[in-house]
Amino acid sequence: MQSNIIKSMQKMFQENLEKIQEDLVRQVVEGKAGGGAVIVQMNGKQEIVSVKIDRSVVNADAVEELEDLVMAAFKDAMARSQAVAAEKMSSLAGGLNIPGLF
Repeated sequence: MQSNIIKSMQKMFQENLEKIQEDLVRQVVEGKAGGGAVIVQMNGKQEIVSVKIDRSVVNADAVEELEDLVMAAFKDAMARSQAVAAEKMSSLAGGLNIPGLF
């Protein structure tokens, strides 16, 4: 009987985990740099969805600065995406801090 309960809980956990992973693909966060001159969109699985550069701030002399802005926007989007993923996974674990889960 206890074995059936554990199997049922494992199945429920797996189903919830799959739902959260599907939700993370649809969840999109934005990272911004340079006051919005560069915007990187990333989903909850840390996949880049888009990069937008405000054309009014681009000129030939600003290439290095623009590259730095893209990197800063990427790092911002990554941090936000990881926070969303951790929040979703935490709700699945009932607030428990399970090492290696997220």
